[in-house]
Amino acid sequence: MAMLANPLPQLTDDPTGGALGLDLPPGRLMGPPAAPWFWYADDPAGPQDWARLAPARRAAGLHPILLGGTRDLAEWGLAPEEMSYPGDHHPEDVLAESWAAYAGDELGFGAEDWPGLAEAPALQEDPDRRAAEVAGAAIGEGALKGARAALVPARRSADIPAAIGWGGALHHAQDVAPLCAVLRSWEDRFGVRVVGLTPDHLTVSVAAPPTDEEEALVLAAEHFAFCPEAIATDLSEYAESLLGKGGWTFRWD
Repeated sequence: MAMLANPLPQLTDDPTGGALGLDLPPGRLMGPPAAPWFWYADDPAGPQDWARLAPARRAAGLHPILLGGTRDLAEWGLAPEEMSYPGDHHPEDVLAESWAAYAGDELGFGAEDWPGLAEAPALQEDPDRRAAEVAGAAIGEGALKGARAALVPARRSADIPAAIGWGGALHHAQDVAPLCAVLRSWEDRFGVRVVGLTPDHLTVSVAAPPTDEEEALVLAAEHFAFCPEAIATDLSEYAESLLGKGGWTFRWD
């Protein structure tokens, strides 16, 4: 695997990122000076900040993300050096193993009922445009209210949690890279972008949500395997909530 270029050290002497084709607001770097994990803004994000930062992906390989919650980022316990590479994990194996471990009578389905992966629906919108819409709405309510915008060097949006060493699913998975492998699969099948993180929440935008009840039920099984705490109702009822839904949020207790 080739090393990923990290342009963030350039921001030490060029804080607006002009040399990278960027126009960043005041912010700072998190991580070792020679290889920072990410840049983040000093002030809470505004409705247009995601769209403002989105070009950094093509210009410099930096993916936008919202970082929120009440805890200071220095207290998140980030540990990217402890994460494996998402590409080394197979998404269906990750989900099938989790399903076998957690599915039970209270769900209405047993370990033997794993349905496999859901089919990919048609895109309803450009994934990056949907991400900007979901991000703009997220900063005004819920777990990401008042979140700050950040930029992360990563191969793809799905890799962001592993790239920054996020531990929000720590009791469920010590290494978040297998979950990033699932996010990669969702990125390919559902036009997903990782939009926001808090210490225990993960929010994604969805440009190709399911429109078919049968496929929504299969996807609901994936959601349960990804984050067993996601299902507060029975699986069928949860599946109905996924129809046409442009964003998904997961929380690990």
